Amino acid sequence: GRRLAAGTAPFLIRAAARGDHEEVRRLLQAGVDPNGTNRFGRTPLQVMMLGSPRVAELLLRHGADPSRPDPRTGCLPVHDAARAGFVETLAALHRAGARLDIPDGRGRLPLDVAAGGPNGVVGRYLRDPPPLPGAGEAAEKAAR
Repeated sequence: GRRLAAGTAPFLIRAAARGDHEEVRRLLQAGVDPNGTNRFGRTPLQVMMLGSPRVAELLLRHGADPSRPDPRTGCLPVHDAARAGFVETLAALHRAGARLDIPDGRGRLPLDVAAGGPNGVVGRYLRDPPPLPGAGEAAEKAAR
């Protein structure tokens, strides 16, 4: 759909940072760019309240890019979710196509920074992620 003026991005970014699901939804429906950046070059997904998987899903459904690195650190949203221990947000990013095997600016994978270490809830998700929807069908077709 039609995108609003670039000046509206900071409103969406602030709403995402607060975890304000209703305001994020309102702004996205109004056409605010889900990949717009603030003055630090960060997108709503990069600054969102990580404990708000519903906000992440909303942004992702509206086309937010889950694989855009932070301009300063090279961290991806999956690194942030893993480090903070939010497995539901991590799973939402993964389902939307975020890869779990891309290093940040210091060469660390999400598993390397996972809260609770490699054997915690986040670490177990990253070591053995569930198959993505549709992935199983493709494998079955290939096996036939």
